[in-house]
This record gives sequence, structure tokens and C-alpha cells, in this order.
Amino acid sequence: MSLSSPTTTAAVNWTTASGKCVNIEDSYISDLLTGLYILAFIFGLIFNVLTLGPIFQQVRSQNVLGVFLLNLSLSDLLFILTMPLWINYYHSNHRWELGQLSCSVAGFFYYSNMYISIFLLCCISVDRCLVVTFPLRFKTHRTSRYAWAQCLAVYAVVVLLHVLVLALDNLSDAHDERNDNDRCYETYPMQAPVALFNLLRVGLGFLLPLLVLALSYWKVLATVGQSPGLSAQGKRKVRLLSFGVIGIFSVCFAPYHLLLLARSLAYYLSPDAELRGSYCAFEQAVHFHFSCTLALSSLNCVVDPVLYVLVSNGVREEVKLCWRRRKKTPAGADCSLNRYAGRAITSNLI
Repeated sequence: MSLSSPTTTAAVNWTTASGKCVNIEDSYISDLLTGLYILAFIFGLIFNVLTLGPIFQQVRSQNVLGVFLLNLSLSDLLFILTMPLWINYYHSNHRWELGQLSCSVAGFFYYSNMYISIFLLCCISVDRCLVVTFPLRFKTHRTSRYAWAQCLAVYAVVVLLHVLVLALDNLSDAHDERNDNDRCYETYPMQAPVALFNLLRVGLGFLLPLLVLALSYWKVLATVGQSPGLSAQGKRKVRLLSFGVIGIFSVCFAPYHLLLLARSLAYYLSPDAELRGSYCAFEQAVHFHFSCTLALSSLNCVVDPVLYVLVSNGVREEVKLCWRRRKKTPAGADCSLNRYAGRAITSNLI
């Protein structure tokens, strides 16, 4: 699934023996992808809604991490609301029956959420690193206004880029209507501007953020390991968070971007007419795997609240307490997290 440009007449030569560059047939693959999206939709909705209240209370108490978490949850929820469209798409064996506009909107939220999540994770990792490395110097600059400014900048950049892509692209190409195929962002072969855009996405949208995450948490781990005032349990939590962020980031986003890189390089390495058949054969071979990696990236909306909220004892207990209070007094219980705001360094790191 990649943003595509209008198919030119020259692209007719990019075919395999079946007469198409990629032949997407009805198979169990669609059922597998449908199942993945259904699981992501159910658990993502439950976890994000369950933790939204406690996160909002953190924002009200001027907690910087709460601001990042709130924006992360809002982005995830917007994507989750479009997920039934993808469930219907794969349930219909890669046939989009809801019109061009809905396909464009669903794709916009899909890719926007992916990169908003990636860059917000980077903001959180850099914030954690600065808190640990320069606690006194950074304290005066670390305000909720500072966090909101970063979040709004991330939203503005990612949304603007994807709006420009949709505006400059021919929206009718969101569907592959050749041979009576009505696909959503599964048009083959890839075109040169798309291949270039994909390389930029891999470099700036994945490799650079991954480097920032790795360096930030490496510095956090080195600093925390030398801190005599932090308990063994606190250090263990910091290590779990650090390895968990990088691990989840790699599992959710690395497979998709690595295959996207391979597909783009395969296009550039097969520019001649005699090599176009091999390019389409490669696209045919990796299509199933690429669709699975895209579905895997949707699980990001499930693990975000679990990793950053439920890993904290204080917040986890507050979620449980809030749930009990809502059962007893549904008219509106105050699930304040203020009593956790002044905890030790682990509260700031998680």
C-alpha cells in the first residue's frame, strides 16, 4: 500500500505472465489481514479509551508527559475510527466499494497517524533524555506549553505533507480500476515520484527517528545506571521502558519501512524494458508480506497506551480506582492523578 501517481501508457509493459504487474487474488490472506485489523480495532479502542481519562488528568496537572500521551492517544483514536473501512476492504478481498473520497480519507489518516506516532515517540524520548541528563537546567524550560508546541509542530508538518501529497496526486489513482480491479492504494507498478517519496519516508520518517530513539535511551540508561539515588526497581522500570519503546518501534514500523525500501530500490534497479518483468515478479512475491507489515504497523495504536501508561504503577492503580469509582458513582468521579505528580524520577521517566 503506497501512494501512487497516475499510471502511464508505458506502464502497460510492466506485467507478468498473468497480464498484470501484481495479481491480487482471493485467498486466505485477506482473512488473515481482516483478523489483524479487527484485533487492532478492538484492543486499540479499549486501551485508548480506558487510559484517556487518567492521561487527561495528567494534562490538567501540567504534566509534560501527559501532553505527549494525550496527543498520541488522540492520533491513535482518529486512526482507529477509520479502521472499520480497512476491515471491510480486506474482508472484501482487496476490493474497495466505498468510493474514492473514503479511500483517500482512510489513507490520509493511516499514514498521518503512523508518522505522528513516530515523531511523538521521538519527542518523548528526547524529553526523557533531557530530564535525566540535565534535570536542573532543563526544568525551567520544560513546561506544558513547551510540550504543546512540539505536538502542534508534529501535527502541522505531518498533516501538511500528506495534504500536499493528496493535492498533487491524482485521487482517481487511489483505485486500480484496470481489469475491473477496484483497489485502495494498491496500484502497480510504482512510479518514479512515488519511489523517491518512499525513500524520503524511510530515511526521514523511520531511520532518523530510530537513531534519535536509540541515542536518547542509550543516554538515559547510562545516566540512570550511575544514579545512586534510584532504587533497583526504579532502574528496572527505566530499562523496561527504554527497551520496550525501541522494541515496539522496531516491531511495528521496521518491517513495513524495510520492505518499502526494498520495493523502491527494486524499481530504480529495473528501469529498462527487459527488466520490468523481473520487477513485477518481485512486487508479486512481496505483496502478501508487504500487506502484513502494513497491518502490523496498525498495532502501534494498541501498544502505545499499554507501554507508556499501564507500565507505571501509579497510573495503573489510578485506572483501576477510576474504574471502580465510575461503577459506584457513574455521575462523575474525580480520577485525579495529582498525588502521583510529585513522585521520584521514575514517575518522570515513565
